[in-house]
Amino acid sequence: MTVPNDAVPGEVPPRAEWPKPGKQSEGGAALTDVVLATFRLNARLMEAAQGLAAHGGLTAAWWQVLGGVLDEPRSVADVGRIMGVSRQGVQRIADLLVERGLAEYRPNPAHRRAKLLACTEAGYWAIRRIAVAQHPWTSELAKSVDLDDLRTTLKTMQTLITKLEEA
Repeated sequence: MTVPNDAVPGEVPPRAEWPKPGKQSEGGAALTDVVLATFRLNARLMEAAQGLAAHGGLTAAWWQVLGGVLDEPRSVADVGRIMGVSRQGVQRIADLLVERGLAEYRPNPAHRRAKLLACTEAGYWAIRRIAVAQHPWTSELAKSVDLDDLRTTLKTMQTLITKLEEA
């Protein structure tokens, strides 16, 4: 997107002076539709995640951060990178999880100041209670979509994530 460098935030030039967008390819138009559908899907999934997370006494955001340390302790920055969210946002939630006994900070042998966030037994228990509700929910929802289509969708999403992270 090219916007004039001299544009002042809040000032809107006359429409005749607006830059013209370049021609969009068929693939670009299809990707735009995918992006818009992803925004809508994300909103529906976050609503569902909020309801599912409640089974474990969590919020969707807490569930997301705990999910980043279920397999191994990680720094807050690493959790942010894995989850695709800011380190500051993860830090705020990590502190709440630690305060509530769902996670703990451990020493980081690779970095003195950046402690590792680890799930506690109470955190694993919360995640298990969510899984008891989430597994049947995803299994039922998956019945309405062809399995090969789901696998193709996942592969496509992973490719787009990689390309965007390389940019």
